[in-house]
Amino acid sequence: MNATLTLVNDQDTVLSYLNEARKHHTQAALANYLDIDVRTIRRWETRQTPPPAYLAHALQQLLPFGNDSPKGAFDFIDLFAGIGGLRKAFEQIGGRCVFTSEWDTYAQKTYAENFRDGHPIAGDITQVQATDIPDHDVLLAGFPCQPFSIAGVSKKNALGKAHGFACETQGTLFFDVARIIEEKRPRAFLLENVKNLVSHDKGRTFDVIRRTLTNDLGYNIHYRVIDGAHFVPQHRERILIVGFREPIAFDFDALPLPPKGERKLKDILHRTDGSEPVLPWDEGRFFDHKKQRQLDKYTLTDNLWLYLQNYAAKHKAKGNGFGFGLVKPGDVTRTLSARYYKDGSEILVYQGTRKNPRRLTPRECARLMGYPDTFRIPVSDTRAYKQFGNSVVVNVMAHVAKLMQPMLEADTLEPELPLRYATA
Repeated sequence: MNATLTLVNDQDTVLSYLNEARKHHTQAALANYLDIDVRTIRRWETRQTPPPAYLAHALQQLLPFGNDSPKGAFDFIDLFAGIGGLRKAFEQIGGRCVFTSEWDTYAQKTYAENFRDGHPIAGDITQVQATDIPDHDVLLAGFPCQPFSIAGVSKKNALGKAHGFACETQGTLFFDVARIIEEKRPRAFLLENVKNLVSHDKGRTFDVIRRTLTNDLGYNIHYRVIDGAHFVPQHRERILIVGFREPIAFDFDALPLPPKGERKLKDILHRTDGSEPVLPWDEGRFFDHKKQRQLDKYTLTDNLWLYLQNYAAKHKAKGNGFGFGLVKPGDVTRTLSARYYKDGSEILVYQGTRKNPRRLTPRECARLMGYPDTFRIPVSDTRAYKQFGNSVVVNVMAHVAKLMQPMLEADTLEPELPLRYATA
């Protein structure tokens, strides 16, 4: 099978979820849930018209817990999973998740609500034996970056202690990624982290990671810092490390990146004119369309707004760059952080001179991270802000997943063939 030609038919994935959902729901119920006509459901089922690929996620949520996902083109595991941004990207290209690990119980709740395959979510990955993890083709991990303790191998040898990655990364969560890769030998992996990983500890941290993946584990790696502003109205730079067990003609330069800034804040803001459909799981949470009520719940109080202005003025006088980020509909925001719940200062939405600015709603934060409106938010606003602030930009991961796709589905790998990215 030619590695450059193998593509999964996303419509088959959607139809498999549709067929399974029809075992539990009527056509009318599905039509109501998806806000479409019953006749459209019939046309999909009779294959008169193809269903949109993006509906796979919405249909998956209708399946009862414990329902196994359809067999995918490849299997992957989701480590440090958060709320499933990496998983969503790789499911879109036909992958099947066979193992999940996430320690935060609130993130587990959001994850389980949105991915209803029923396999248990492992908590602390440091307590999981690599041999207990299912075999898989791809390992995904947005691992936290903790300080690396660098020690000379010669000194360790003199003391009779371990060296290699077992020495230099022990005590960090990257060590758990490395030990799983060593045991399971997946075909590929995708690791995600903050941009500063490259410069942390004058580059020594990243050097340990690079040497561990290449010298110790024998993988061929490619890395690139990508800004989410290519796909969403938010500056969010993250380093992505792609690794393959075999020498593959993978090239980040083949990734088609739209110009930054094409997506504007207005694209993700709630429409307050009543024209935005209210999803059943969001009804009454963010604002009341029927009463045309504004987003008062998220508007800053006078005291908080005054504090933020005074804080910014004080640091400006000292020549520092600290302060709030006030944005208008035509702008691109700063990076959404996990601390957003505290005061929302990095992204404040301008509401005119007669009204204080407001925070984004959790639904707007979801959109800012590339999640569809079918993504459910079952936790409090505070927890939701933390979860989206810690998440990946799904759109970025989806494009990288598609770039990796030919190498994940080929029965015979042909390293000499150049990669041709399928834009369709």
